[in-house]
Amino acid sequence: MKTVQPLAEQLELLWEAKIRDVLGDQLDPRLEASGVLAKDGDFYIIFDDLPGIACVGAGLSGAQRHRIIEQDRGHRRGFEDIAYDRRSDRFYVLIESLPRGPGCFMAKVQEYDGSFRYLSAAWLDFPLDRPNKGLEGLTCVHRNGRSYLLGLCEGNKCEGGAKGRIPGGGRIQVFHRGPRHWEHVARIRLPETLLFEDYSGISVDGDRIVVVSQVSSALWTGRLTPTSWDIADEGTTHAFPRNALDEIIYGTVEGVSWIAPDQVVVVSDKAKPEQDNRVRAKDQSIHIFRIPARPGGREAPPRPRACP
Repeated sequence: MKTVQPLAEQLELLWEAKIRDVLGDQLDPRLEASGVLAKDGDFYIIFDDLPGIACVGAGLSGAQRHRIIEQDRGHRRGFEDIAYDRRSDRFYVLIESLPRGPGCFMAKVQEYDGSFRYLSAAWLDFPLDRPNKGLEGLTCVHRNGRSYLLGLCEGNKCEGGAKGRIPGGGRIQVFHRGPRHWEHVARIRLPETLLFEDYSGISVDGDRIVVVSQVSSALWTGRLTPTSWDIADEGTTHAFPRNALDEIIYGTVEGVSWIAPDQVVVVSDKAKPEQDNRVRAKDQSIHIFRIPARPGGREAPPRPRACP
């Protein structure tokens, strides 16, 4: 793993903990965290290998009354990210890629009400070429009185394999709910100067957008234009913290969500067998980072609270 572009200063770690230490024995010890959503002071975490949704208080303390929201309906695994629509009080969980006809794959979204009761599932109408390289991130945006889901492609130019690892082709697909499925209505091109090898998480708050890369171990922030599906500028890239030898230690970064204009929460997947112990030390965890040089000064970390 390597970073493929010069990076600005590193992110500042504020808090982190192993998810199993936060949740105790409520979940299987193998935790493939794949997405996170910060909402009303709580963090909702989804897993690639488990149907249950974890809810933890923002303080990350094991003394908090964290919980698992059990799910017995819908698809059971393959989840990649989680989003929330405040206008309709709906949660959405992304399934990366499923078969839909011979040689065709599409992502799917499961919909839940505000109490996480399962409602339905619908396709994101955008063809993918393989089952394990599809849409990796999900976030919700409101424009002109309508709600849209933004799906982040894992590979550059939404390609898999070697083509998808050629930097400079980050893509976000835009969907609006139609009568049968989520209709594809637009595409957002990330700047060609953003040289990530892959893309693993996205979050939008107002016009602020953040994208993370697992392979490049980096985070990019930018802004969406208010009247079109375009990125307003080149944005800024920051590295996740490195060790004293400038080696990657955050090598399994998956989901990201805004907490404040200069803070994000991130979750990490389980390290692969071939990855070094320095990466394993940071895997299966939840982390809070401050993004340097953001306007408005440094804010205090969120205060601990319990899930409702």
